Amino acid sequence: MYRGVPVAVPVRIPPGIAMMNQPHATQDQPTGQVRPTTTQRQSLTGLRLQKHADYQRAYAAGRKRQSSSMSWFLAPQQPEAPQRLQFNARVTGPRVGLTAGKVVGKAHERNRIKRRMREALRRHIALLPQGCDLILHPRRSVLTLDFAKLEAEVVRILQQAKAEAARGLQTTTSFPGKQLAPAKPAL
Repeated sequence: MYRGVPVAVPVRIPPGIAMMNQPHATQDQPTGQVRPTTTQRQSLTGLRLQKHADYQRAYAAGRKRQSSSMSWFLAPQQPEAPQRLQFNARVTGPRVGLTAGKVVGKAHERNRIKRRMREALRRHIALLPQGCDLILHPRRSVLTLDFAKLEAEVVRILQQAKAEAARGLQTTTSFPGKQLAPAKPAL
C-alpha cells in the first residue's frame, strides 16, 4: 500500500518452479510412444567469441567469404598455452562471433540484426564446425530479410564452413586471399 492506495506488486516466479506445472511429455498413441511438448532450448552461451584478441586472430588466420546478405570468416582454433589453461580453463569447441558495425544502422537496428542472427544460429548449433571459429558480418539487408530466408542462408553458411573444416583449413599467409609476388633474385 502506498498512501492508502493498494499497489499491485509484480511477483517473479523462479524458472524451476514455473516449469513444474507444465507437462513435459504427452502420450499421443496407445503404443506408449511419448513425444515432447516443448522443444529443448539450446543456447549459444558457451559457444560465442567474447575477446577482441580472438576476433583479431580469426581475422588474421581466416579468409573472408561472401554470401548474399553477409560476409563470414572461418579460422581454426589455436591451442592455448599450458600456463594460461590453469587460470582460464575453457572448453574447446566451435565458437561463433557476430559483428554489426555502425554502417549497418543505428543501435536498435544492429541489436535486432544480432538477435535474429543469434536465433538462427541457436536453431542449428549442431552444424557449427568443430575446432573452428566462425565470425559472421551481416549486411543491412538482414534487417528486412524474411526470417526463413535468413535461417536458410545461415544453414548454408554453416554447411559450407563444416565442409571446409572437414577438408582441413588451408594455411594462409598474413595476407589471406592475396598471392605474394616471388622475390627477385639478387644480382
